[in-house]
Amino acid sequence: MPLDAKNFPLVWMSYDEEPDHDHDDDFEALEACFGRGAPFVILTDNAPAEDHEHSQEEKRRTALWMKTHKAELRALVLAMIVIEPSATKRLAFRSFGVAFAKFWGHPLRLASSREEAMEIAGKLLSERAGSATA
Repeated sequence: MPLDAKNFPLVWMSYDEEPDHDHDDDFEALEACFGRGAPFVILTDNAPAEDHEHSQEEKRRTALWMKTHKAELRALVLAMIVIEPSATKRLAFRSFGVAFAKFWGHPLRLASSREEAMEIAGKLLSERAGSATA
């Protein structure tokens, strides 16, 4: 899940990865985003395939990392927005969203287009900025 934070607070995540991809790099990129101390949104336009599986080691490492960074995940990541043009696939993701939010500590939002995703992200960021100044 390579990350691109060039347009922070919009952080793009990709599920296109090389077979020997090192997930530690992804965790380090997320930690760098946390280090900025500002809220951000994670976006992706290539959600994982239904057959996307992680090894037990990857699952264990992810759970341990998530536990260590639970406070930052809840405080700084406003949402993960998945761009999925297919209404059927968005519906399937909706049920997954509850488990996702419980595990990661932030909601999974769905958008049918990049434009809709950017609107959702903008709204989330402006709401957070408004509540920070209030």
